[in-house]
Parts: sequence; structure tokens; C-alpha cells
Amino acid sequence: MITLEHDRLTFRFPDIHADAQCSVSFQRTLRIPDDNREHPLPPGLGKFPLRHVDDYAARVPAAWRKRGGVFMPMHQSEAMWLCFHASYPMAIKVAAGKINAVTGDAWSNKLHAEPQDYLVVPDQPWLDGFCVAKGTIRQFVAMPLGKGYTAEEQLTGKGEHGGLQIIAYPMRAHVYEKRMRRRAVACDEFVALAESVPDMGLAPGGLMRQEIYEDEHGINAWARKSSRCFVHLLNSVAFLAVTGNEPPGKPPTAADYSNAGLPWFDYYDGDKAALQGAKKLAGIKSVAAKRWEQGDGALPGNDPATPKVIHKLGKRQVRDSNW
Repeated sequence: MITLEHDRLTFRFPDIHADAQCSVSFQRTLRIPDDNREHPLPPGLGKFPLRHVDDYAARVPAAWRKRGGVFMPMHQSEAMWLCFHASYPMAIKVAAGKINAVTGDAWSNKLHAEPQDYLVVPDQPWLDGFCVAKGTIRQFVAMPLGKGYTAEEQLTGKGEHGGLQIIAYPMRAHVYEKRMRRRAVACDEFVALAESVPDMGLAPGGLMRQEIYEDEHGINAWARKSSRCFVHLLNSVAFLAVTGNEPPGKPPTAADYSNAGLPWFDYYDGDKAALQGAKKLAGIKSVAAKRWEQGDGALPGNDPATPKVIHKLGKRQVRDSNW
């Protein structure tokens, strides 16, 4: 069962275990410079608002009504990241335009171990983009379908699906009771438009340091039962027309944020092994590169940024000193 609560998608599996629950929120963030240099993690700027597709059935495309799910607004070339909130372990697959964000393969409801095509939460606290190499992702950046920018279009030649797709598998109850119960942790943090609503998808942006962790439990730890949701993206002007609500304003540029001396972040867990990254995703071109290739010029707001403050997140050793 999936519910929408306070702009979070909450997955519950009460028939598996009373504690089997996980939530996903979609965080606004800075778009890091798309300059082929690795950058630390940008901050969260608050959650994107989520709305039920069914509540606006007369104003959204028929394809959206068929898929169900939820939708949220994004400005063109705006960036986002996913934050996972869980105490009960879940295996979660994330796709953009039905392209797996971990492997670059086409969407499949099933979990696969070779190569691992899913994340494990709460071990994985967030996901910022496409896993292009070990310890490196390309940031999720919203772009309109039909222009050739999205990962879906670059890998399949079509802009058919767009949006985000998420499916969650809970850990088997007996595995949880045996291995995990004592280790549970949590992550903090007005006209009928119908077919004229423009679809958006996620394209690869700048490079960021982020590890996607290997599943230390093994694929047999996960139940066969799952729940999935289609998250549609639409531009901010259309969101206002469909819902009557103002979308969030445009975020600051990475350069403006850094120049103000505000913090960036770096997360590292030395106890966990990272996936190698997907060869399919390593070859896709970033938004900035595609703009030059297609003669659209430089990407606006892509000025270099030099973080002045970087907070280290993750496990830190407690220092013993003189007493």
C-alpha cells in the first residue's frame, strides 16, 4: 500500500511485518555546475509538493490517468534528489523514464543481483542521480521530453515515459527479526489542460561524489511482494494551471550559494562496498554537453562554484584523549 502524506510517498507492508514502512521525499536542490568536475553533495532546499493524479484527472493527459501515481512541478533544468526515510530495510528500484538509475537497463519489476539494480535503505540515505561510475553520479536534472536530453531518449531513442518510477520490496519478516531489529536506524531529513500538459523527464547533469552501496543482505532477504508508483513531472507553469497552486520559486545557482559561504556536504561510509557504476549510463551526455551538440548554446546558470564550507556526514570515530 502506498499513501501520500505531507509530500512524501509512504510504502507500507503490514502483511509482511508491522514495522515494514518506508517513505520517499523529493528534495529541491542546487544544480551543480555541469563542468565534468566532481562536486560534493548540494543541500536540500525543501520538499517538492506532490499531488494525486486522480484529484486532477480532467486536467492531465490520458496517459497519466492510466498510470495513476502522483505528480510534482519542476522548473526546466532544475535539479532534485531523493531522500529515503526508513527503519525497516527495503530494496528500492528507481528509474527515470523507465531507465534504471543504477544500471541503465530498461525497467523491470523484479530485483536482480547480477548486476545489482536496486538500492538498500536505510543503508542508502539518498540518491542524487544516475550511477555513472564507482563513487560518482550525474545529477538528476529536469528537461522536457522530445529534445533528446533525457537518459531515456539517449538510451532508447524515444521520449515515451518521462517522470520517475519507484518500486519497493520489504525485507522478509524472518530475516528482519533475525538480523536487523536491533540495528534499525532512520534518515532525517484553471482550464482543462488534459493532453496539452507537457511531460518532463530526468536528464544527466553535473558529476557528484556519491556511492551506491552493495546489498550486504543478499537478494534472498527481500520479500516477493512489492508496491510501485509513477511520479510524473510537469513544468511549473503547467503545475499552476492544473492545480491552481503556486509552484516553488527557482532555486539559487550553485555559484550564488557557494559565494554566500553556505554549506555543501560529503557522505562516506567506509564499512560498506560501493557498486562499480553502469557502463550504459557512463556514456550518456550531460545537459550542458547536449546543448552545445544541438546548437542551443551554454547552459544558463552553469557558472563555476567553489564550495567554501563542506560538512562531513556519516560515521565518525569518537576520539579518546587525556582524562
